Amino acid sequence: MTAAPQKIVPHLWFDKEAREAAEFYCSVFPDSSVTSSTTLHDTPGGDCDLVSFELSGYVFMAISAGPLFTFNPSVSFIVNFDPARDKDARSNLDLAWDKLAEGGKVLMPLDSYPFSERYGWIQDRFGLSWQLGLTGQAAPQRPFIVPSLLFVGDLCGKAEEAARFYRSVFNNTRIGEVARYPAGMEPDREGTLMYSDFTLEGQWFAAMDSAHQHDFAFNEAVSFLVNCSSQDEIDAYWQQLSAVPEAEQCGWLKDRYGLSWQAYPQVLTRMLLSPDAERVKRVTQAFLGMQKFDLAALHKAFDPND
Repeated sequence: MTAAPQKIVPHLWFDKEAREAAEFYCSVFPDSSVTSSTTLHDTPGGDCDLVSFELSGYVFMAISAGPLFTFNPSVSFIVNFDPARDKDARSNLDLAWDKLAEGGKVLMPLDSYPFSERYGWIQDRFGLSWQLGLTGQAAPQRPFIVPSLLFVGDLCGKAEEAARFYRSVFNNTRIGEVARYPAGMEPDREGTLMYSDFTLEGQWFAAMDSAHQHDFAFNEAVSFLVNCSSQDEIDAYWQQLSAVPEAEQCGWLKDRYGLSWQAYPQVLTRMLLSPDAERVKRVTQAFLGMQKFDLAALHKAFDPND
């Protein structure tokens, strides 16, 4: 049986390094490859590279679109090295850590912690954050890569509410682990989420609160692209998720927590990968003028005679 296509795809915004970063990540993690790459011309940011890649079967997209946004630890990617699935899990974790550490910044040292005998949190040389951990025998099985959302500042204490909201928007959801801060862990407030995970469209996500002092927040450097098959589906996600009108552009939106999403027509990728440069140019110019994607207008731009 063929696995269902990944509905929600992390989208990474780089200045100029999307291709370089995708190739680097494919060298860090096993069974990984760049699956498509193209360049969009005559955009407001100049020529933009658009790259799709898979890391151990998990799909990412990346774009080189100028120095507008910078990665920070508000969105990171948990990587679960599970000895039950890989007898060399510990050594493979250490190898991945060493590669990510080259030119990177350690946020939590690779060490033993109460929740994992081998764990570390690191920003790579591009600024993207990864949490590498060795899975314990009693831990529930999770995918190799799980996006993680950190709620800080004014959003601290809202991780549980946000997870509940996201589960109301998407299908095929469930609650996984829930670990709350106990008393005596100030500044973190008792009862807020130390760690939790949940599924959206059958995909695992994690969410955490942190009351410690942080100088970052969610931004457009990491967004979540939702593949949509129809205009009705685009409209529905837009209506439910968009909460910041001034952030609406080219299919992008921000939700009530400041997290960025893209209500994205799945057919657009095929259009942009067309070998017909004129078609690609027309489609690019069409979507650059849109806030919410207009699927009929994109089809018209791709094939005016259809």
